[in-house]
Amino acid sequence: MRKGGSILVLNTEKDFEVLKVLGSDLRIRILGLLNGKKLNVNEIAKALNIPQSTAAVNIKALEKAGLVKVENRKGKKGSQKLCSAQYSEIVIAFPSRAPEDREDDVIEVEMPVGLYTKFEVSPPCGLCSPEKIVGFLDAPDSFWSPERVKAGLLWFEKGFVEYKFPNNALYKREPLKRIEVSMELSSEVPGTNKNWPSDITLWINEVEIGTWTSPGDFGDRRGRFTPLWWKLEGSQYGLLKTWIVTDEGSFVDGERVSDVTLKDLKIYDHSSIKIRVGVKEDARNVGGINIFGRGFGNYDQDIVLRLCF
Repeated sequence: MRKGGSILVLNTEKDFEVLKVLGSDLRIRILGLLNGKKLNVNEIAKALNIPQSTAAVNIKALEKAGLVKVENRKGKKGSQKLCSAQYSEIVIAFPSRAPEDREDDVIEVEMPVGLYTKFEVSPPCGLCSPEKIVGFLDAPDSFWSPERVKAGLLWFEKGFVEYKFPNNALYKREPLKRIEVSMELSSEVPGTNKNWPSDITLWINEVEIGTWTSPGDFGDRRGRFTPLWWKLEGSQYGLLKTWIVTDEGSFVDGERVSDVTLKDLKIYDHSSIKIRVGVKEDARNVGGINIFGRGFGNYDQDIVLRLCF
């Protein structure tokens, strides 16, 4: 990434509309032209030797996709619209796959981030819905507020939150091949800091699956779904991470993190599947955690559990 710029990572499974907008040579040229510059529509049309109307239509499409920012500025002859690229780099990410073929029978359950059944958290901590702060900031007891079920973002320095998912594996005749747990995460620091590592660990049925180190707490731009009332100085978005457990071991986005297998989880001995995520007190990098749900961040999802048969 260029110094002072920002990067956008597009997920091939979730960001279809943005990818469609990028499926145009002309729009790619416009983004290249605007990289590090602010130009009006006339200047863009002249530089690319295209009609002004063509430039305007394509700028509108790029603006709608969140790739270009258009600002009204006063000029010598009234106001003019200045266009600038929102990102200096755009990366297309192909989600990693487990070793098995993905064409399986899948049962998916999405759990709201605020619908945890157990927690231990330390300040700085808090949670909020897409409309408002829930309870009081830096007050762990606010995590028991009934309003927590509406939360779209929660954060704490160390500790954990735990969720109980229905164990739908008990009602399938086919053997379980794989468990996937997906959520949007970042570190947590007062304000934001893109260089603030934190070791975030996942447990399933109280078995430690593995740890992923978040690089930082991201606030260089507003999250795609983060509401406008949420201050820009606060955490804006995270990275979508997927833990996968198979008969061969455990992985985070395809990278092996432990030798824990499906057998170790004793899935068929329990009526529910417990998912715990947090930062251990003795972690090497105790950098906090943000969990983004619907209404916040870059991915409009809560915590997703997939059982693959």
